[in-house]
Amino acid sequence: MPERALAPERWLAVVTGASSGIGEAFARQLAARGYDLLLTARREDRLRHLADELSAAHQVSVEIFPADLTEDQPRAALAGRIRTSPDFGLLVNNAGFGSKGLFHQAGLLDQDQMHRLHVLTPLALSHAALENLLARGDAAGRRGIINVSSVAGFEQSPSNVSYCATKAWLTSFTEGLAIELELQRSPVKVQALCPGFTYSEFHDVLGMDRGAIPKQFWLAADFVVAESLRAFDRGQLIVIPGWRYKILSAFLRAVPGPLMRRISAAAARRFRKPKQ
Repeated sequence: MPERALAPERWLAVVTGASSGIGEAFARQLAARGYDLLLTARREDRLRHLADELSAAHQVSVEIFPADLTEDQPRAALAGRIRTSPDFGLLVNNAGFGSKGLFHQAGLLDQDQMHRLHVLTPLALSHAALENLLARGDAAGRRGIINVSSVAGFEQSPSNVSYCATKAWLTSFTEGLAIELELQRSPVKVQALCPGFTYSEFHDVLGMDRGAIPKQFWLAADFVVAESLRAFDRGQLIVIPGWRYKILSAFLRAVPGPLMRRISAAAARRFRKPKQ
């Protein structure tokens, strides 16, 4: 069965933010490919329900790790598990949340939490993952890290400043890791997955009006993850699901800074109405 080619042995995939949306879709598709899973998120009830479903459907081992990865202790514990697991194969850094409101009006604690989840957590877990993977040469070309970034990392969006900045960091971080691995001639793979608007609870939590975004720009989480895993098989570094977002991201990266700032401001006025 071709879709199981990624995991010819029982390797362990660690997925953060696995209780819904893109993270849940990763859990489902990796289980279908034959991975054992370690799933983490804050909502234990959802993790337990998903684990029971996937282990029964695919005869794989599914362990849950309910935790808030903005906190130092659970982050360190998960990193330790990744570092020492002999069957570790894949890390999916997916946990994250959005923001709304002008930077100076948003709570500083929220900004700090976002930095911890979008930057410190993938930093710590990726460090542990590479320590493990680079110490082993067995089938390393089928193992690695997928960092779930965003097309928002290619822009600067008023009322979304910290989110865009952390996602820009995550994409750049992944590109830097790829260069280091290439210099070491390592077969370990890394990927920055940069989706656009994706149907999930992510935008509902923000209170975003989905109708403000044209329907053709919304992606299904299953589609995003399928694109990611197919690209991972090929060793593709930057993955942008959907042809519209491929065009948009190319435009965002090509436009000069002053013009990009004007476009971002206009878009913010269209989709959000931040307080003055």
